[in-house]
Amino acid sequence: MSIDGSARIHASAVIEEGAVIGPDCEIGPFCVVGPEVTLAEGVMMKSHAVVTGWTEIGAGTVIFPFANIGDIPQDRKFAGERTRLIVGKRNRIREGVTMNTGTAGGGGVTRVGDDGLFLAGSHVAHDAQVGNNVVMVNNASLAGHCVVEDDVIIGGLSGVHQFVRIGRGAIIGAVTMVTHDVIPYGLVHSPRGELQGLNLVGLKRKGVSRQDITALRAAFQALAQGEGAFQDRARRLPETCGDSTYVREIADFVLSATDRSFLTPG
Repeated sequence: MSIDGSARIHASAVIEEGAVIGPDCEIGPFCVVGPEVTLAEGVMMKSHAVVTGWTEIGAGTVIFPFANIGDIPQDRKFAGERTRLIVGKRNRIREGVTMNTGTAGGGGVTRVGDDGLFLAGSHVAHDAQVGNNVVMVNNASLAGHCVVEDDVIIGGLSGVHQFVRIGRGAIIGAVTMVTHDVIPYGLVHSPRGELQGLNLVGLKRKGVSRQDITALRAAFQALAQGEGAFQDRARRLPETCGDSTYVREIADFVLSATDRSFLTPG
């Protein structure tokens, strides 16, 4: 066990032998820290939070009461193999959130980036790869092996099917089931998940130029109404919709390897 002298640990907390507690960490009443856990500088665990498994928590992350971080996957194929959860810096992990370690069949690591906000009851399943600045609203759930790129918002009570990829800057509305890949900057809503447009509000908030937004609008129309298969339309986007890095990002996303089909514009 390694506990930095500046850490503040409540007398009722359980720190198991082997845990590493970094500088300025704060561990509240009735928390549990497992024997293979590493907490970086300034991590705060509020009362009754649990971090277990082979888990690393990045600096400045705050874990709220009754969150369970790093427990074994909810997967029948899991056979007790040694797998990991890596959580980045400055995340806010609210009440009742669950994040599981990986599985041998899925690469062995569940990974969460920096500056995320995971609201009460949300779930990150085994082998998911979650980017930076991701927001998961109350009770949103990622199934196993999902890939969520940077700046994505997933609305409350929404579910994302296993192996689905969600491109950078996309937004998923509340109470939505997402069963297919979502293009970068896409806007998805309705109970069975329909690609209804672009996340224009998010793009404007990020200061994306009018020229790039115009190019993205043209790209969306080309994907919706162009000739040929969806991948063929994506392949032509950089030629037909202007020299925009945002348009190229959509094209590259659609043409990259995936285990799922795509949500296409209605």
